[in-house]
Amino acid sequence: MAETAAALRTVAYNVRAARTRAGLSLEELSRRSQVSKGALVALEKAQGNPNLATLVRLADTLGISVSALMQGPPEGRVRVVAAGTVAPLWTGERGSEARLMLTTSGPAPVEVWRWQLEPDEEYPSHPHHAGVAETVSVTSGRMTLIVDGTEHTVAAGQTATFDGDTSHTYRGAGTETCHLIMTVHLPPGPASTT
Repeated sequence: MAETAAALRTVAYNVRAARTRAGLSLEELSRRSQVSKGALVALEKAQGNPNLATLVRLADTLGISVSALMQGPPEGRVRVVAAGTVAPLWTGERGSEARLMLTTSGPAPVEVWRWQLEPDEEYPSHPHHAGVAETVSVTSGRMTLIVDGTEHTVAAGQTATFDGDTSHTYRGAGTETCHLIMTVHLPPGPASTT
């Protein structure tokens, strides 16, 4: 429970700092991100429990990575993260989950995610801003990647990539759990270096 409260305080600080750097009022951030002003006020007070969709919309609007909203100051030159130490940002009703493991630093950061998709469970993602590219590498099982309404089967040992500025959905396929590594490549920009 203390770890969750600390993580929420970090997110609150980072959202407020990124909003201030961008020169946005709560009202303007609410309008642009389509997150209610009440939810933003609660979030900046380290209250509530923002879901993955909310964090993605805020990060996209602020021009930063999701993990930039969640991470504290750097810990050193090398950062090793164990999956068990990272709380899922999304969990499905059947046991699927998504964990943001880390984000690389630099002018064009890359988010590294671990996903587990149970058969027939799906996660629909809203389009990201222009220039975002996603890569999905399936390590076991099989998934269906739906981009712009077209289904693509991606099986163990296969990797797919696509522009993330369009509707996309990840769905577990077959009869066994699908495990995959997803990377989200963010375009260079002045706000991405945080």
